[in-house]
Amino acid sequence: MPQPLIPADAALQLLTPEEMGRVDRATIAAGTPGSVLMERAGRALAERVRDRWDGGRIVVLAGPGNNGGDGFVAARWLAGWGFAVELALLGERTALRGDAALAAAAWSGPVGSLTRPVLDGVGIVVDALFGAGFRGALTDDAAAWAMATADAAVPVVAADLPSGVDGATGTVSGASFLARESVTFGRAKPGHFLLPGAARAGAVSVVDIGLDPAAIAAAADAEPGPMWRNRPTSWRDRLPRRRADAHKYAFGHVVVVAGDVSHGGAGRLAARSALAAGAGLVTLACPSPAVSVNAARLDAVMVRGVDDGDLEPLLEDRRRNVWVLGPGAGVGPRLREQVATVLGAGRTAVLDADALTSFADGLDELGHLIDAACVLTPHAGEAARLATPTGDKVADARFLAARTGAVVVLKGFDSVIAAPDGAVRIADNGCAALATAGSGDVLAGLIAGLLAGGMAAFDAAAAAVWLHNAAGAAAQRALTADDLPGLVRFVLPIATERGP
Repeated sequence: MPQPLIPADAALQLLTPEEMGRVDRATIAAGTPGSVLMERAGRALAERVRDRWDGGRIVVLAGPGNNGGDGFVAARWLAGWGFAVELALLGERTALRGDAALAAAAWSGPVGSLTRPVLDGVGIVVDALFGAGFRGALTDDAAAWAMATADAAVPVVAADLPSGVDGATGTVSGASFLARESVTFGRAKPGHFLLPGAARAGAVSVVDIGLDPAAIAAAADAEPGPMWRNRPTSWRDRLPRRRADAHKYAFGHVVVVAGDVSHGGAGRLAARSALAAGAGLVTLACPSPAVSVNAARLDAVMVRGVDDGDLEPLLEDRRRNVWVLGPGAGVGPRLREQVATVLGAGRTAVLDADALTSFADGLDELGHLIDAACVLTPHAGEAARLATPTGDKVADARFLAARTGAVVVLKGFDSVIAAPDGAVRIADNGCAALATAGSGDVLAGLIAGLLAGGMAAFDAAAAAVWLHNAAGAAAQRALTADDLPGLVRFVLPIATERGP
């Protein structure tokens, strides 16, 4: 009987390799032998290889640990189904221990050494060298296979995660395998969706091997907090809905604080995006000399002149409930004061770009100012100005969120959305077409529009990231940031459909 894929909602949950190790041990302690788990994992791996096979020999590369044991099991099943299978082991067979040794003993075929790659006539390579807990650099022999399979475009199916990729952080030190598919067991890992691992893992299949549900729940509830792939199923039911008796003020009033005449484009992009995300009203606040320029380029967005950067008159109307500060606003003391004024008034805020750089030496000050819902949207450079990066994107986003009390969107193809309580969502629909000027300003506006409609900060940030990526994918190579607000209306209905 085939090993089943886990339910769609469970497939969105992520566990680190350390957490998964605790789940494995708890499952075994609860009565399921490790050899049974390995048999299920190896068979599931073999089934995915069988489904991908398109001719040629199958080469299974087995490592010295449990990942290699999965490879031995897979090889046995594939050979039993009549496939031509070769197995190469990294290390000595006599050095295998525990369940991996049992799996190797059940394999009746020859065991070769992991030597120079020979790929003539090979249809698929099964990478069962190292699992998600791998850190550091591959051995020379393993690296040679990784590079050879990539150069020859031989399909690779990876057991758990491509060897060479750190399952916790997605980092790669040196070479790693480039997989067409990664078959992972119980739950996916952060490294499947964090770069550069996300670009190496291929399609990710999450297989149910009978891990203890209570142990999985305990791992997810433990510090520092749960992690999920960012999909609409997590937040679609909280998207703002328009009732028949609703009016524009029911969906909030966003104020975007824009820059001078020569830097107004970023603010205009954010303002248009806030409307596209459903804000009832949007006002662009800009220096008085820029009013005519902005008004000539905006129709549904109101434009207000702000003399000497004074936002107090606009703050008097509490219906202006969500504020965007940073896009094109100019780094410096004035913007820092404007942020302090808005946050001091208890307004919900999205702080982007220049607003974040203006606090490069004042992370604690920013945290003390935040007393209401707030979302920070740094890219890697801006995050590094706020705090020293560790190389672990999830840890960096969590640090900023905990230190400031804001939701943090650490942007990129693999955007990480972190809440102050440690909860994390990782984008799995990243779009490389968004690497274009102005796309970050659009994201800030989308978040603001959803906040204005009543979404909580963590949900609004996650929904905006997904919509932003989906809108980018709708345009692909022809994309400019100006296109994105108009594309949001096409992808919003997709987000409300039932499904993962």
